[in-house]
Amino acid sequence: MKLFNNTVSAFVVAVIFLLIVPLPTWMLDFMFIANLTISFVILLTTMYIKESLEFSIYPSLLLITTLFRLALNVSSTRKILTNGGYAGEVVKTFGEFVIQGNVIVGLVIFLIIVLVQFIVITKGSERVAEVSARFTLDAMPGKQMAIDADLSSGLIDEETARTRRSKIQREADFFGAMDGASKFVKGDAIMSLLVTFINLIGGIAIGFVNNVGTFQEIMQIYSTSTVGDGLMSQIPALLISVATGMIVTRSASEANLNDDVIHQFSSQPMVLIMSAIAMSMLCFIGFPVPQVLTMSAILLVLGFLLMRKGPEVAPAGEAPPVTEEVTSEADYYKNIDNVYNLLNVDQISMEFGYSLIPLVDEASGGNFVDRVIMFRKQFATEMGLVFPSVRLKDSGQVNPNQYSISIKGEQVAQGEVLVDHYLALAPDPDHDMLEGIETVEPAFGIAAKWISEDRRVKAELAGYTLIDPTSVIITHLSEIIKVHAHELLNRQEVNNILTNLRKVNEAIVNDTVPAIVSVGTLQKILCNLLREGVPIRDIETILETLADYGATVKDMDMLTEYVRQALKRTITHRFAEAGQLKVISLDANIENQIMGSVKKMETGSYLALEPQTIQGIVSATTKEIEKIKDLVTTPIIITSPIVRVYFKKLIDQFYPNTTVLSFNEIDPDVKIQALGNITIM
Repeated sequence: MKLFNNTVSAFVVAVIFLLIVPLPTWMLDFMFIANLTISFVILLTTMYIKESLEFSIYPSLLLITTLFRLALNVSSTRKILTNGGYAGEVVKTFGEFVIQGNVIVGLVIFLIIVLVQFIVITKGSERVAEVSARFTLDAMPGKQMAIDADLSSGLIDEETARTRRSKIQREADFFGAMDGASKFVKGDAIMSLLVTFINLIGGIAIGFVNNVGTFQEIMQIYSTSTVGDGLMSQIPALLISVATGMIVTRSASEANLNDDVIHQFSSQPMVLIMSAIAMSMLCFIGFPVPQVLTMSAILLVLGFLLMRKGPEVAPAGEAPPVTEEVTSEADYYKNIDNVYNLLNVDQISMEFGYSLIPLVDEASGGNFVDRVIMFRKQFATEMGLVFPSVRLKDSGQVNPNQYSISIKGEQVAQGEVLVDHYLALAPDPDHDMLEGIETVEPAFGIAAKWISEDRRVKAELAGYTLIDPTSVIITHLSEIIKVHAHELLNRQEVNNILTNLRKVNEAIVNDTVPAIVSVGTLQKILCNLLREGVPIRDIETILETLADYGATVKDMDMLTEYVRQALKRTITHRFAEAGQLKVISLDANIENQIMGSVKKMETGSYLALEPQTIQGIVSATTKEIEKIKDLVTTPIIITSPIVRVYFKKLIDQFYPNTTVLSFNEIDPDVKIQALGNITIM
């Protein structure tokens, strides 16, 4: 089997040797016949394929066959000039059949064949290949964006997207290769004319030197072998040229050439009838009547047969083919299913101005899609949630340098980046001396500048943090997803999480869901955790806790608190730094006031504090947060377990990014450093 794997390589090496090693005439005959056979096979293959990529080896095959013909030309020329004009039976038969005793006629026929190949077929194929290559390359960004959009919307999976991207790349490579490979056929035609001229002139000269015979005998011998040799190289070359034209013009077809010709000609029977009538009119201007009427009759019969046949009837059990075209928007929406398609809302979507498309388009070197995929992996590892695909699309509604991020169809954030620039963050905002375009970092609202490539080295030496445009957008998207993670967790995703857990602990899933808590209740508890930045990766511990308390506790907030306490190690590691937790404590009097105002109902609990009390608590909290804002990035307030949930709901209206923890949620190994105490004077 390994021997056959090296057949092509061995064949190419053998062709190279043909240029040097003389061949016996019987071997030369066999090689000529093999050349003609290969050409027929290639031509028929190009007629039966449905698309060009089914014969993707054609550019390389074109080079090999051209080299093969040239090697045969060299071998046959050697025989013609050294063997008295005899180069085998194939060359002799072809020459005698075409010339038939008339040298001039033979040479003219040979010249016509070469010119037809060179001027008509090869030139046309070369132009089509050039245009196809350019149009294919120009269309690549749009095709890539369409694939990314389908992937983001969930219409295709990543494997399908990868396959389609590979096909687009292969198409571009194929037509680019065909643009260059078509030059081989053109060069082969020119070389054939030169070899024929050499054979004829050189053969006549050698005939006179060796005193082969009279001038007429010499001309007869060498013209016959020259024309035969030329035709044996040019007829296969003509077949290859036609095959080249076939393969570069298959881009608009969905079936093989035979099916396309039969289907498309038979779809218009009236054309055949009108052509028959027009042909019959030629009898009145002197055309031969029998031949004209025969052709007209054939066209009439075919036209009437096709009209009587009518449209094809679909087999039983199959829907008839749709032939009605949608000519307007109103016609399209007559189908109610198309209206329902408008109701689909993307979980996460992004729109880009046209200047930012190169950042997203993989064909232009953009790696945005890969960055999103890697962030999905990182987010799943950190938070335990696999967020859905991000739908990407270009839009004329945003400025060229802008992008927008939408959650469930509504815009939640917008940003602006400059391609070919870097976002520079100063090490000291008070001493920002770098020249650039003033802006604000979209994810965190930090003052920054856009600088060009030529200022990059200077900025790095000055200690600036430089961020490329793609990273700016990815960072912004990641922060938006973190903030809205609880909105992205639907019941379908909860089922996916449970299915994944069943692989390692089926018992806890079956015992808890839906026996103790429903999928809907579990979803709400997980959303409560995500809303406060608590990872849900340890779903096994979450279900164990719900199995312990879910049968007796029906308050969703209390169940969430029990789960948070079970996840204290995760919460502590999430918010602690270097084994230390810097916090603000809550005064006991405030805690007593909050607990005294809690009103319980069947659907849950709420606070009934007086406005003056709320204002006092908020003012005291604001005062303490302002004191430590330069010491910590995110303020953490620590309370007793029973108060935490109510204080969090209260303070969220004024400081939504504040973290509120209870003592029961902190790992005993972590040191707590109190930076302040919230009290009402």
